[in-house]
Amino acid sequence: MAGSAAVAAPGPSAPRRLNVNVGVLGHIDSGKTALARALSTTGSTAAFDRAPQSRARGITLDLGFSCLRTPLPPHLGPGPGELQLTLVDCPGHASLIRTIIGGAQIIDLMMLVIDVTKGMQTQSAECLVIGQIACQKMVVVLNKIDLLPEGKRQAAIEKMTKKMQKTLENTKFQGCPIAAVAAKPGGPEAPETVNPLGVSELIEVLKSQAYLPTRDPMGPFLMAIDHCFSIKGQGTVMTGTVLSGSVSLGDNVEIPALKVTKKVKSMQMFHTPVTYAMQGDRVGVCVTQFDPKLLERGLICTPESLQTIHAAIISLKKIQYFRGALQTKAKFHITVGHETVMGKVMFFSPAPADFSKEPLENAFDFEKEYLYQEEYLSKGSKSSEENKENDQTGEGQLPRQQWALLEFEKPVTCPKFCLVIGSKLDTDIHANTCRLAFHGILLQGMEDKNYVETFLPKLKMYKLKHKEGQVERVLDDYSVIGRSLFKKETNIQIFVGLKVKLSTGEEGVIEGGFGQSGKFKIRIPNGLKPDTKVFLTVPSKKKSKAGKGDTAKEDESSKVDSAQPVTVSLLFKRYVFDTQKKMIQS
Repeated sequence: MAGSAAVAAPGPSAPRRLNVNVGVLGHIDSGKTALARALSTTGSTAAFDRAPQSRARGITLDLGFSCLRTPLPPHLGPGPGELQLTLVDCPGHASLIRTIIGGAQIIDLMMLVIDVTKGMQTQSAECLVIGQIACQKMVVVLNKIDLLPEGKRQAAIEKMTKKMQKTLENTKFQGCPIAAVAAKPGGPEAPETVNPLGVSELIEVLKSQAYLPTRDPMGPFLMAIDHCFSIKGQGTVMTGTVLSGSVSLGDNVEIPALKVTKKVKSMQMFHTPVTYAMQGDRVGVCVTQFDPKLLERGLICTPESLQTIHAAIISLKKIQYFRGALQTKAKFHITVGHETVMGKVMFFSPAPADFSKEPLENAFDFEKEYLYQEEYLSKGSKSSEENKENDQTGEGQLPRQQWALLEFEKPVTCPKFCLVIGSKLDTDIHANTCRLAFHGILLQGMEDKNYVETFLPKLKMYKLKHKEGQVERVLDDYSVIGRSLFKKETNIQIFVGLKVKLSTGEEGVIEGGFGQSGKFKIRIPNGLKPDTKVFLTVPSKKKSKAGKGDTAKEDESSKVDSAQPVTVSLLFKRYVFDTQKKMIQS
């Protein structure tokens, strides 16, 4: 960012420049960086025949960003003007997630790079998943076609193209363009003079796919920083992409991770001084008296506009390619805002009567009751089978919306309503399995460190408890003694007054303990049915007649009776975050 701090904005007569951010994603070693390099050099030289030094400077690949400028295609409005494709080269997997988690705001168009000799690989599938969450449009690039023998090249490309079309059939990128290139024929060792194959055709495809992204200068300013360095005599430059809002010369910006506020001294976009930048722009912001070592990557924003949270409620969906159940109490790598931290999850659903209710976007209703789940409910999950049995709706259906409580191992700083992705990044990178487990939207962050006491009791999440015991004997027409419902040490007093049901149909109320061994007395307000009394008094014959040979038959029948005891069912609700652990019956 050399030059004086005085910055001039392009005048009204200057040609308009439309910036479209193109994410370059793909499996490791599919040739992403070589492709970004081929595109930016081919693009800049072909379109503008620039001076060699500016050409060399156009490839700021150390940032993972380079740019390709070309005349504005007619479908993007009347010229003159230029289309600037900012290539966001996403290296490796962890930083790939970090880069795109800024959300769809950064990447307008995704280029999925596939090694034509290998086809879809684990990470290419993960890139596809992320693309579906965060991006609207995609172009598939089959790279390394120089490795195919010339005679069979066209046939091999067509075969792989068909394969990719099949893979994309059930995604939102169905029917997207597929281009074949060799970004660097001969591989990394080849001399710089070797010309790439198919790259100018790819540029035409990218131009045809470019669109006017919706940009919004309103709302708080938020920018993802991916590089920070100092320039002697100028200050510290932070480069990155504006995720939301806008920034002007002289504005104060906060570095929330460090709780530091600085004033914007000057700004540049691709070596051109500017006074203003808005959502979607790629910009360098210069501040003074700030040590660049303190911020390698991270966020800067309008002061006080971000929250630092210890836990959150999110609305979420399971990623269909993730194998295995999503279980409550499991730990995931949670990517939220621009940070990835370990966190523990607890899943919950609406109360069964609300399963088919319309999902609530960007809000969470603390007035409603929610049902705790051992795991995320999906077709074939254990809990959804159990729910069929307890199902008050009788449908055995899945809820239209599910939520999770996330508890982070260390606090994270993020905007409200940001994208959240849960993954198992400790899974072996070479295992052929998708490591992305769920994605969702952050609905409510908890900024108080003591959120367990101060916040969680507001969340009306309950568990349905079902205890079963047996009737031991009849006391009189209106009461029986029960056993096996409580442990010996249980304080039965707290259960007094709760309703129970006998398997023979009578309803009763627990009156209190009976003796010391966990037995209890049940009052039956409407009295025992005559059949029940008979049924409960039969087994006692057994003792008096034992030992007489001729009563073996009768003995058998008593055994059958006592093998089918009258059971006592106790059903109640308990709120997970109720400190008093009250039991509630409807």
